[in-house]
Amino acid sequence: MSKVKAAIIGTGNIGTDLMIKLMRNSDLLELAAFVGIDPASDGLKRAEKLGVPVTAEGIDGLRQMPGYGDIAVVFDATSAKAHARHSELLTADGKRVVDLTPAAIGPYVVPTVNISTHLDAANVNMVTCGGQATIPIVAAVSRVAPVRYAEIVASISSRSAGPGTRANIDEFTETTSRAICEVGGAEEGKAIIILNPAEPPLVMRDTVYCLAQTDDAEAIRASVEDMVESVRAYVPGYRLKQEVQFERIGPNAAAGLPGGPAEGGLKVSVF
Repeated sequence: MSKVKAAIIGTGNIGTDLMIKLMRNSDLLELAAFVGIDPASDGLKRAEKLGVPVTAEGIDGLRQMPGYGDIAVVFDATSAKAHARHSELLTADGKRVVDLTPAAIGPYVVPTVNISTHLDAANVNMVTCGGQATIPIVAAVSRVAPVRYAEIVASISSRSAGPGTRANIDEFTETTSRAICEVGGAEEGKAIIILNPAEPPLVMRDTVYCLAQTDDAEAIRASVEDMVESVRAYVPGYRLKQEVQFERIGPNAAAGLPGGPAEGGLKVSVF
């Protein structure tokens, strides 16, 4: 079976990382174009060395490339602001768009939670890196108990955050917070991102807190562990650092949380 031709727009850390992973690991996609706006960018230079067709003329350059008509899927790893125009042009050309920015023009997609719902969408949004790591955990809790409030803290290496990521910090937190509710199933959600300057760079670490309305801690534990296995099937290395932790929260403590119920609840902490 022939591979589906794909293009990547955005030659920063995210786009370049995706290029390498796609070329090394994908049995389904063939990278047909790598698109940027800076001819001197490291990402474009690496793509050229790997023999990938490139353009430094952005979306307009991509649409003028000889092989554009054969491209079926376009990954956009630029910025939320730029994605609005990209999406309009690409969907008009009949391309399937995978949005790696916080623009969220299309529906939020977290594969283990809701990918089957949006298989026919012209544009899908992959939330954020922190969202992909944490929303499955929120969903794992919410599928066995009502979640009144969920909060995630994503700590990433400062070196891995390029100018595009830094320029979209506000959009990162807003998009992730919304997806915690819309995809994760929490009634209220909050997201925090930390750029860790430690050297050597640390791997991404995430923390999830949920306030659940249940006394069945074992059901939550089993659901979270099952979800971790599901995510690890496509994200090697994804794992719990500690056992799932539980704490009964009384009415006074719960009242200080957004959406905190008067009767309190079960605090679930996942690291």
